[in-house]
Amino acid sequence: MKTLLIAVATLTFYLTSDVALPQSAAAYPFWAQQTYPETPREPTGRIVCANCHLAAKPAEVEVPQSILPDTVFKAVVKIPYDTSVQQVGADGSKVGLNVGAVLMLPQGFKIAPEDRIPEELKEEVGDVYFQPYTEDQENVLLVGPLPGEQYQEIVFPVLSPNPATDKNIHFGKYSVHLGANRGRGQVYPTGEKSNNTIYNASATGTISKITQEEDEYGSVKHLVSIQTESGDTVIDTIPPGPELIVSEGQSVTSGDALTNNPNVGGFGQKDTEIVLQNATRVQGVIAFIALVMLAQVMLVLKKKQVEKVQAAEMNF
Repeated sequence: MKTLLIAVATLTFYLTSDVALPQSAAAYPFWAQQTYPETPREPTGRIVCANCHLAAKPAEVEVPQSILPDTVFKAVVKIPYDTSVQQVGADGSKVGLNVGAVLMLPQGFKIAPEDRIPEELKEEVGDVYFQPYTEDQENVLLVGPLPGEQYQEIVFPVLSPNPATDKNIHFGKYSVHLGANRGRGQVYPTGEKSNNTIYNASATGTISKITQEEDEYGSVKHLVSIQTESGDTVIDTIPPGPELIVSEGQSVTSGDALTNNPNVGGFGQKDTEIVLQNATRVQGVIAFIALVMLAQVMLVLKKKQVEKVQAAEMNF
């Protein structure tokens, strides 16, 4: 009876704490929200995802050159990679790569409401869920993690702002910033290494012993014992995933690689521009071009008329 009461009390405590103090899920690229709550872009222009995803990979973003106010358009993010490769999972197993992205649009731009998105565009977007970076930054969008085999190209349905209804918005040219990753990072936001990176020797000496040990999840990790010249033994723990490239009896120097590099993913940045165009200005330009063309035609006709008069006078 005492054991049963303890179990009931424990279950009640956990359920109550989950309701009273819910915790947000920790998954990339949402880690950027927790570590950098104000903005994902540093003053140097670097997107903060590069702090955890250390390998550089390409990324592309396509937006219209110009867009009219209160118009729905698509921003296409491309995250290419070789789909035949697999990454190391948290438990050391081989799994497919996920992708994620941070898209920083100009102030006032945001994901288009459901009722404003055309049916054709809905089909291109699919079942992707877009999340604003913060409640007051609807122009900074997060997406992922998503299965990379299906989402190497992500379509964002974007609604442009209207300066006529928002006095803080002005016509002109604006910057668009993209940060996109594929695969897991090499460093956690806490500064700890993940199992998706190289592990190096922490001391100089001879590898005296390599043993295996199961972690709390049942996966096998390696313990590499290095005997230094002073006789001390330093143990480097290699988590499941990276493959050892050293053996017992081998001499190593501090900083030498003990494992291969299992990372097959990486992070990429891309900057582009978009113009919030004034329809009246476009109409004015069209009218000006039409007047210029009309004036040129009239000049040509006038020239032909003068030539005919001169020819008539010469014949007379």
